[in-house]
Amino acid sequence: MKIIIRTFKLQLKHTFTISRESHDVQPTLIVELQSDGFSGFGEATSNPYYNITVDSMRANLEAIIPFIESHNDETPEEFWDSASALLKDDMFALCALDMAYNDLYAKKKGKKLYELWGNSPLHNPKTDYTIGIDKIDKMVMKLKEMPWPIYKIKLGTKDDIAIVTELRKHTDARFRIDANCGWTVTETINNAVALKKLGVEFLEQPMKADQWAAHKEVFKHSVLPIVADESCIIEEDVAKCHNHFHGVNVKLVKCGGLTPARRMIAEAKQYGMKTMVGCMTESTVGISAIAHLLPELDYVDMDGALLLSEDIATGVTITDGIVHYADSNGIGAVLK
Repeated sequence: MKIIIRTFKLQLKHTFTISRESHDVQPTLIVELQSDGFSGFGEATSNPYYNITVDSMRANLEAIIPFIESHNDETPEEFWDSASALLKDDMFALCALDMAYNDLYAKKKGKKLYELWGNSPLHNPKTDYTIGIDKIDKMVMKLKEMPWPIYKIKLGTKDDIAIVTELRKHTDARFRIDANCGWTVTETINNAVALKKLGVEFLEQPMKADQWAAHKEVFKHSVLPIVADESCIIEEDVAKCHNHFHGVNVKLVKCGGLTPARRMIAEAKQYGMKTMVGCMTESTVGISAIAHLLPELDYVDMDGALLLSEDIATGVTITDGIVHYADSNGIGAVLK
């Protein structure tokens, strides 16, 4: 098995702002694994919050090329177990590698990835579309620019209720709120009351990740469900989130790929929690991989490629929140 590593700079349509950062360009790393005439693709983006760069991911992957080239016919689970021991300090690089291996493995089996897992897409959830923090008039403009059935609205400002109140005037769509750790306990409980009246479905990660007593307090008193994001990074975190959150948002780059993500989703279901997968601002490679998890989810946020001014890949397409799979096997993504 041969590995090819490429890096790209993805240009965004608009400056994307959350409570802790803004950016116009998103660096990303693409892994291609080649074997027996097939190619599998995987992706992981840089992330300053987790101190991840495309250069650090490349270096960590290049350091284990002999290991990668010596493996070929294992199941994705077996391959992940071996690779994770070598990349335990870089879940992002592990994600790109695992995604590419899953893609390659499914192609060799002549199946789409969800078919290989024995899943049906008949009841897939729709994806939301994200409105980043901006001046209220610009947030309204972004909403009107992309009519959509579900919006994720990034908050964490002093004007959060005013923002949602104004946005509500322009659409009947469902709203989901992501405060990206920007609120306190009191703000979360109080804001939930106002936001529920404005048609908000749930709140995502309103407080800082490690404030477990605060999460417990909000879990008890919030009138809206609370979904963990930054508090649920790796597999061990699912159990911690039980009885502190109503659901978990699993990010592939944070947990190390599709293989551990499926285990996290299954565990969350055992606890009676809602399941969600979220994306980064990434290309259609990463988005196509997420699409195959849809039959296992209650919610999904996979609009990352829609935020780009120019994509680097083809694969799944999304119209009106509905995900359409590519005709090809594996995850269905191909670099342009």
